[in-house]
Amino acid sequence: MVNYVLKISADLENLTNLQPSGGCDDSNFPYLFKLKCERCGEVTQKETCVTLNETFTPPGGRGTCHLVQKCKFCGREGNVTMIPGKGRPFTLEDSEAGEHAPLMVFDCRGYEPIDFGFGGYWKAEAESGTKFDDIELSSGEEFTEYDEKGECPVMISNFRASFSVTK
Repeated sequence: MVNYVLKISADLENLTNLQPSGGCDDSNFPYLFKLKCERCGEVTQKETCVTLNETFTPPGGRGTCHLVQKCKFCGREGNVTMIPGKGRPFTLEDSEAGEHAPLMVFDCRGYEPIDFGFGGYWKAEAESGTKFDDIELSSGEEFTEYDEKGECPVMISNFRASFSVTK
């Protein structure tokens, strides 16, 4: 078992608290990423979707997990379990410092998560307090809007993500 933390980063302009629309532990938020088999190194062709509200029984029948999948190349079965409560919103301070923010932790058995896709809906808050909901980042294009209350443009650009091993 290896735990991987998903970290996000972006360039924020006059925005803070970037996170999934229902918060970091949103049970319906679709975490999309590819999987790399730890046995043969094969990478899934399509993104895999994992959500907190969908659970399965892993091989062996003990406990629950959020994904059970068999490698199409070598046939090895693996699973992924999400560990909520470890993420936080990505802030303007993180952006200005060039830092990443942890979003979710994944307990992976037999697979390594790679290539996170910014699917689903996101939310952020302007420095003036204006809330921006239902932000779509899946196209890969920047989000731009105007904050009427703060009388300034807001933008999310250059968003990126990475997985790293954690305890």
